Amino acid sequence: MSKKIRKAVIPAAGFGTRFLPQTKAMPKEMLPIVDKPIIQYIVEELVGVGIEDIIIVTGYHKRTIEDHFDRPSLELIENLRNGGENKLPLIEQIENIANLANFIYVRQKGPYGNGTPLLNVLSIIGDEPFIYTWSDDFIKSEPSRFRQLIDIYKEYQCTVLGGIRVRQEEDFEKYGFAGGKKIKDGLIDVRTLIEKPGKKNAPSDLATVSGFVFTPDIFEYIQRARENLGEGDELYYNDALKLMLSDGRRVVAKEIKGGKYFDTGNKLEYMKTIVEFGLEHEDIKGEFRAFLKGFKLD
Repeated sequence: MSKKIRKAVIPAAGFGTRFLPQTKAMPKEMLPIVDKPIIQYIVEELVGVGIEDIIIVTGYHKRTIEDHFDRPSLELIENLRNGGENKLPLIEQIENIANLANFIYVRQKGPYGNGTPLLNVLSIIGDEPFIYTWSDDFIKSEPSRFRQLIDIYKEYQCTVLGGIRVRQEEDFEKYGFAGGKKIKDGLIDVRTLIEKPGKKNAPSDLATVSGFVFTPDIFEYIQRARENLGEGDELYYNDALKLMLSDGRRVVAKEIKGGKYFDTGNKLEYMKTIVEFGLEHEDIKGEFRAFLKGFKLD
């Protein structure tokens, strides 16, 4: 019987340089999509599939994330209580944030790269499978991307990479791609992983993005990958996955169905995301839609 996936890891130690000067004092993970920070969307999606422990790997400049998922201050609660009946629902809303999950914070230590947070959480994860997901992109889908990944893990008992199909030529220069044997529609047995290959060299059109289910053997391989680093080299999770594949460990890639990918890690895509979510937001969607219709471009 497979172990239940109870834990998730969110790397969040980057500097967010694409959004400077805004991110000089505010972590990019806390940039709002209308009225909710990006990272909260990811957390809520994790909680929706039964994740109990969320480990956020941070840096010295990310205290705001910890504060956000902590209890609200008494001063804020008192201010809302004195603000009239219309403010009272906000009290429950902000109090619920702290109760979403058990939050564990780890300071990132080690070489630069998206594989280093894996080194930092070994003692917390132990021998359990877990979700590894970014803090600035997500797929809005039904069922959720994490539900789709967990269902595949339950069936195949191996590492599962989330993916999207891409069509634009420039996208083949932005993401990593998985190639291998088709198992069924939207699922492949991975044989190769290539980062930013360009369209001509891509093994498929399935870009591995957004979130993954890792089995605990990933730790053995990320440690091996670190040992292979030269001076000044960066450590990537794909380094560990490639070692796993070379040892014959099974890795599958699952196309996330029924959804749309949002990459809020750059300014243009972040603004597009705000517009789309603004058009669906209960408080403003009518007026916002009217504003956009009347907006005249030069």
